[in-house]
Amino acid sequence: MLRSEQENTATGTHPNENYAREVMQLFSIGLYQLNPDGSVKTDGAGRALESYSQDDVTQLARVFTGYVFDTEPNVTTKSGYSIPPRGYCRRPMRLDASKHSTLEVRFLGTTIPAETPGAVALRMALDTLFNHPNVGPFFGRQMIQRLVTSNPSPAYVGRVAAAFNNNGAGVRGDLRAVWAAVLLDDEARNPARVSDPLHGKLREPLLRFIQWARTFGAVSAAGSWKIFDLSDAASRLGQSALRAPSVFNFFRPGYVPPAPGLADRQAVAPEFQLVNETSVGGYLNFMQGVIQNGIQCPNPTAPESAANGINLFDVKARYSAELARVTDPVALIDHLNLVLCAGQLPASQRSLMVDALKSMVYEQPTSMTEEARRYDRVAAAVLMVMASSAYLVQK
Repeated sequence: MLRSEQENTATGTHPNENYAREVMQLFSIGLYQLNPDGSVKTDGAGRALESYSQDDVTQLARVFTGYVFDTEPNVTTKSGYSIPPRGYCRRPMRLDASKHSTLEVRFLGTTIPAETPGAVALRMALDTLFNHPNVGPFFGRQMIQRLVTSNPSPAYVGRVAAAFNNNGAGVRGDLRAVWAAVLLDDEARNPARVSDPLHGKLREPLLRFIQWARTFGAVSAAGSWKIFDLSDAASRLGQSALRAPSVFNFFRPGYVPPAPGLADRQAVAPEFQLVNETSVGGYLNFMQGVIQNGIQCPNPTAPESAANGINLFDVKARYSAELARVTDPVALIDHLNLVLCAGQLPASQRSLMVDALKSMVYEQPTSMTEEARRYDRVAAAVLMVMASSAYLVQK
């Protein structure tokens, strides 16, 4: 979409088709026609029916020509740094009408007449996609996967799709109704589901990190929140915000790990696409340091990635509620079980963690202050829980 221009027979230029394909395949209707419950429609020979054609892609691509970032000149900070304003990240892209295709567009049964103004053409195209019958089940299933469970039943998908199609008052696409349908469904809330081995989802690494920060009151002393790239699987999370390796994001919704059991049951585990021997160890090592010390960054008071050789642990957790329980290992683990695992930590794991905390003895004499020892115990408890299967798999 960005910098895609209209046709030019003299130069052989054609509209970039990437976004037209991606917006249908990945962000709205998917590859195949769907029933209301998310199952794939097939022809008489059992072959999946495609939801769009190559011609649909070529035609739709014309709608997305001429759009550019709405940028501004760099600004100079008080410290003399020249940085790009961030406003363009929050503003819609700007249409350069001179680069927009004005040819007729025919796709998915809709015709956008020639010479239609760019903004109007875009609205007509998006309305066509929004009203496609695939959107409810396609979007609904993936929202269930991200928020509740990797393998929702067709009936669950159907109920969420129905809420998307009609919120009960004749409104299509009411996200309040969709989130309610996703989160309040019996399959999401019934405690009996916890024992089902196919229920739930693996927490992706970035969400674990964010939960650590939110749960334990992380703050940036400098107010800059300079966390940077966490993509390295060996030394960090193997996942970083806004740094997906491709338009397919960090993992595919239909990913099946190369292990026995899931494929045989026609089950998927999308987040496991991020898991390997390196990422498992990398997560534990990174979180051990983060939980104990916080996030280290160069010169927290400078903007962007500017550095002056000063590296400080700027983003740290406060652990107020945890430090208040640190002298009682049972109370501390039970508290962490509640706020991190929703009370689902098995008794055997809970006992091991309590015993581990009780066994933390510091050789005397020690240079550690009592405050440092208390913090050390809290950090050990948090790491143990965040490394447990009861936490890693959200039920």
